[in-house]
Amino acid sequence: MDNTNSKISGSGAPINADRLFTASCFALITTAFAFAIRAGILESLGTDFGLSKEQLGYFNLLVLGIGFPIATVAGGLLYNNLGPKKMMVLALIAHLAGILMTIGATGYTMLLVSSFLIGFGNGMVEAACNPLVAGMYRDNKTTMLNKFHVWFPGGIFLGALISQLMTAASMGWQLQIAVMLIPTVIYASLFWGQTFPKAEQAGQTSLAENLKGMVNPLFFFIVFCMLLTANTELSTQQWVGSLLKFSGAEPMLVLALTTGLMAVGRYFAGPVIHRFNPTGVLWGSAIVASIGIYLLSITTGPVTYLAAIMFAVGVCYFWPTMLGFVSENLPKTGAVGMNLMGGAGMFAVSLYMIFMGGYYDRLLADKLPAGANLQAYSGTNATAEMVTALGEAKKAAGPEIINVTLIIPIILAVVFTGLFFYMKSRKSTASLSTANFSH
Repeated sequence: MDNTNSKISGSGAPINADRLFTASCFALITTAFAFAIRAGILESLGTDFGLSKEQLGYFNLLVLGIGFPIATVAGGLLYNNLGPKKMMVLALIAHLAGILMTIGATGYTMLLVSSFLIGFGNGMVEAACNPLVAGMYRDNKTTMLNKFHVWFPGGIFLGALISQLMTAASMGWQLQIAVMLIPTVIYASLFWGQTFPKAEQAGQTSLAENLKGMVNPLFFFIVFCMLLTANTELSTQQWVGSLLKFSGAEPMLVLALTTGLMAVGRYFAGPVIHRFNPTGVLWGSAIVASIGIYLLSITTGPVTYLAAIMFAVGVCYFWPTMLGFVSENLPKTGAVGMNLMGGAGMFAVSLYMIFMGGYYDRLLADKLPAGANLQAYSGTNATAEMVTALGEAKKAAGPEIINVTLIIPIILAVVFTGLFFYMKSRKSTASLSTANFSH
């Protein structure tokens, strides 16, 4: 396929914009499957390879905190030169290699390398597709970014159900990882033979102008907020299996419920965004997310599903609305700004998960009988009494971990309050200036 300019429709979008958008959605489903299926098999990996929660945190680091941000930041810097076509070729190669290496992994090191490749592929998808979608739909950026990001929670929803059904059918984690090949092949076939809009056609400016646009206090502030919104959403989802397994609720069904609701919310984001504007949506989301996480920490059994609904409503709009805010209010940052946001968010999630993995292991050790060895209680030779004791420790530790995470959306509720009134005052000042100039 070539990379010449796509012809432009009367609306200003490429005539093949819908196909490019659909292909981007399937690429994002591949990314989502990496989250959902890995969340579903995390316990199995720990058992098969004898890994602690902290080691599993490093496993997540390679996907979220190293592979993903390296790809997004590098992709942002090179977007104007490489273009989305070449970047998606890199994503495809990384995804295929990472998936096949994971299936054939014989040890922890091979798992780490394959995790990096999958993370790199995920990051390259974000780096290519976010500016591509924003550029193709310049008059409706935040709404279309929300519709694109439907397929992250939507893919997690599908992946969680698939993982749940395959686990129930006693299908191994290798077969579950292989499912990721399906959306990978689909997005490759949809992109194949298509023309892509050039960077300048998609509204991109030069790299120098992008970097200059980033030297802005508002940009640094919103990046800080991205660290918190990403952790509120993704850290909770990644550990849901471990944290809620002993709460009386089925963790993968909780994950499917939350992500399914998030997908629906993002699909119908347009009226919400237009009614409350991006800053109002972010402010309200932080408040609702705080309530949802608090409820997750205190509920057990069927009531947990109601708490999950509140959590889903809270985190639903975070990621795409943050990207849309930058694209609309700091347009000179271009692809670099959007991709730096995504990379920073994922890196923060990975670091937090390592910290929480170690903290979780220490909590479990403290809740076991004095002098107990956590590895022995988690091993295949553990007695029935040891398994029961470990289950009780996990049941007590899960809510404590969730309570620690609760501080993050509470901070967001405060800072987004300031952002809401700042943006409102800035808009009023701009309107006043325009009115004075017109007179």
